[in-house]
Amino acid sequence: MKRDIEKKLYDWKNSARRKPLILQGARQVGKTYTLKEFGKNAYEETYYFNFEEDPGLDQIFQENLNPERIIKLLSLYSKRNIKSENTLIIFDEIQESNRALNSLKYFCENTPEYHIAAAGSLLGVLLSGPRSFPVGKVNLLKLHPLTFLEFLDSIGENNLRELIETWESFKKIPDIFHNQLIRFLKLYYFIGGMPEAVSVYIQTNNEQSSRKIQSEIINTYVLDFAKHAPASDIPKLLKIWTSIPGQLAKENKKFIFSAISKSARAKGYEAALNWLENSGLIYKSYQVSSPRFPLNGYANKDAFKIFILDVGLLGALSGLSSNILVKGNSLFTEFNGSFVENYIAQSLTSYKEAKLYYWTSPGIAEVDFLYQGKNHILPLEVKAGINPKSKSLSVYNEKYSPPILSRSTLLNFTSDGKICNYPLYAIQRFPELYLEGLTESDSI
Repeated sequence: MKRDIEKKLYDWKNSARRKPLILQGARQVGKTYTLKEFGKNAYEETYYFNFEEDPGLDQIFQENLNPERIIKLLSLYSKRNIKSENTLIIFDEIQESNRALNSLKYFCENTPEYHIAAAGSLLGVLLSGPRSFPVGKVNLLKLHPLTFLEFLDSIGENNLRELIETWESFKKIPDIFHNQLIRFLKLYYFIGGMPEAVSVYIQTNNEQSSRKIQSEIINTYVLDFAKHAPASDIPKLLKIWTSIPGQLAKENKKFIFSAISKSARAKGYEAALNWLENSGLIYKSYQVSSPRFPLNGYANKDAFKIFILDVGLLGALSGLSSNILVKGNSLFTEFNGSFVENYIAQSLTSYKEAKLYYWTSPGIAEVDFLYQGKNHILPLEVKAGINPKSKSLSVYNEKYSPPILSRSTLLNFTSDGKICNYPLYAIQRFPELYLEGLTESDSI
């Protein structure tokens, strides 16, 4: 199980203000496995109910939503007496039953002694029927694909993860470890963080085996388009989804509707874009021309970039060959550095739960990411190679004079006056490594 989510699950279990939990995330990110492993490790007994595999379960929730009645019927269904003590009850694919989703409200209010954890797709829960979602009566956790640090854990390189997490300054990591981390990062760019793709690689030590799993996952997503999306949006979903690698391969990665088809317009594709975003398959990064608080208030909702939830799936969609893994560091520069930028977008979303923004000064400069801190908005420039020079950061600095300028490149940790470089493999430390050297009054 992912170490980061495991801690959050134990915090939920031990919380005095615990409510029923909904673990959300895109399909295939490991929600079911995570809850089952948590039940096995943290409880004496676990009861598992899947509303997609057994649609008949929905009938248990139809008469009324009295928790004691529901527990009695679930006990009868499972042929075991469900108790509240040291027991986890899992409702999987809960988006398939609006009544079961709504019942969490009454478990929260009337029988908080039961530990109930539900798993559901982001889109399905969001689109649940009227008055189904128990607002304010559940705890929410979001599961993402494995981050690079979690990938290191999975392949037995947890010592390298600890090295990154405990590094105390911008002094350079010894080259022997720096080079190892670059090698593993390149592998991560190909395999990505989808749990099954990582698991198959560990079992076979074969990157192509992971690529087959990635292709199967992509096919599952396409089938979901046909199964869950409005019929009128299905062709649009396919066009957007398959166009993303080409859009990111452009030097200017702004999403262009005319690249889908000459007649495509934003208004006609808005619902399809929202569907992909709400299902967790894409991340949007909005253009900002004036970096002020809050960034969302100054974002241009008509200008954005689109990234895919997992860098490995981006490679599969792009048809990237595993031969790239033996060609030095060319993977980082392939397709105008699109894998690097997608990786950073994925990392900021996973590590920081950050909303994504980028800054432009039309025709002059563009900074890849803006991060909203406590008191300041911080620019982050991303470079695919080892050339640290950035005209865009200089332009941004002249206009807004932020307290720190940050880059993420293949270079080691460095700090040169106002500019700090985070190795791509250590983006999790942005901007905290800089903050650790500040006083509380200087906090950003």
